[in-house]
Amino acid sequence: MKQPLTIYWFRRDLRLIDNVGLYEALKGDNPVLPIFIFDSEILDKLPEDDARVTFIHQTLQNMQSTLQKKHHSSMALFHGKPLDIFKNLVDTYDIGSVYTNHDYEPYAKTRDEKVASFLNDNHIELKTFKDQVVFEKDDIVKGDGTPYMVYTPYMKLWKATFRTLDFKSFPSELILKNLISNTDLPHLSLSDIGFIKSHQEIKPYLVTPSLIQNYEATRNFPSQDSTSKLGPHLRFGTVSIRKIVKKAIAEKNDIFWQELIWREFFTQILWHFPHTQNDSFKTKYDRIEWRNNENEYKAWCEGKTGYPLVDAGMRQLNETGFMHNRVRMLVGSFLCKHLLIDWRWGEAYFAEKLHDYDMASNVGNWQWVAGCGVDAAPYFRIFNPTTQIQKFDKDLNYIKQWVPDFQELTYPLPIVDHKFARERCLETYKAALN
Repeated sequence: MKQPLTIYWFRRDLRLIDNVGLYEALKGDNPVLPIFIFDSEILDKLPEDDARVTFIHQTLQNMQSTLQKKHHSSMALFHGKPLDIFKNLVDTYDIGSVYTNHDYEPYAKTRDEKVASFLNDNHIELKTFKDQVVFEKDDIVKGDGTPYMVYTPYMKLWKATFRTLDFKSFPSELILKNLISNTDLPHLSLSDIGFIKSHQEIKPYLVTPSLIQNYEATRNFPSQDSTSKLGPHLRFGTVSIRKIVKKAIAEKNDIFWQELIWREFFTQILWHFPHTQNDSFKTKYDRIEWRNNENEYKAWCEGKTGYPLVDAGMRQLNETGFMHNRVRMLVGSFLCKHLLIDWRWGEAYFAEKLHDYDMASNVGNWQWVAGCGVDAAPYFRIFNPTTQIQKFDKDLNYIKQWVPDFQELTYPLPIVDHKFARERCLETYKAALN
């Protein structure tokens, strides 16, 4: 009788090193077939030159090269709906079990439930593991078992709980010999899945001791380009969160560490409250009468609002797929509060453009600037886009880089007067919330 095999399903964990689910699969008795599915349910909504798809494809090619050269193995790549792919796999192979790592977004949860149900009907178990976060779901909750909705107490318990952990590693890279010996598996080019190579590049992350040590002093100044560029790599799992947390702790930098904890805070919020994908956490904020002026939204998207720091951020995003976090807060506040455009419009634009787009963090941060989320900025906190320049780009280096025309006659006049916009925002929010 032919020996059954184990399938390992890569998703948001595109690495062979310190991968929990892969490690658990490789420890088993059966040889492991690694697969990746280019999910048509997701890809069909993306432009053909999406940089994230290029990045995923290139990462998979690098993983393939390592597997072929060092382990005489390979990964099977598929394109389609995951449930359909698994139906074909079950017809093709004698599958003992399927391993993968948890995904927490609403679509992913529904997808995994369908796949698990189908596999179960075929007497195959889907085993999933925690990998992309240190703490998940109900790991960090209040004494009564309810989730935290304020960051600071969550962060403090996160740290206290972390200190009690036996923080083990999962050296999947040491047991790759347990993969099936086969290099003749389905491969896919970008064109096979309907995409072309993007002109935008997702850069390598940089987490040096000096960057971490100087993080608090430099992180608010966009012209210094002193951020780690970790976002896409954590999003797609090309680096282990455990490795990055260890680095932060080794350098004894609480601010850098706490930024990583914000990511987990928003992940557990989306898991506990999946409706926040589309609806405000504070439901009364959905009574706000947004203006939703399409011409003003277009000007915001294109970086033509007449406010140089706002425009610099949007032009940086459009050209590179990245925007400095300090500027993200400003452009988000400007859209929601100066222009009274629904935060969901901004969230959708960021989802299309950001290389590091992560639903939990993006929704969490957009609801933060709009005032409608957990632990959000109060609605009367309205960033002044002019004084923000004095605080964070007083030498205009960032603005000169991204808005070289800001002193030209061709540069647009401010789309709205700040004082007028502030008063209009306060009146609109008060009318909805009272």
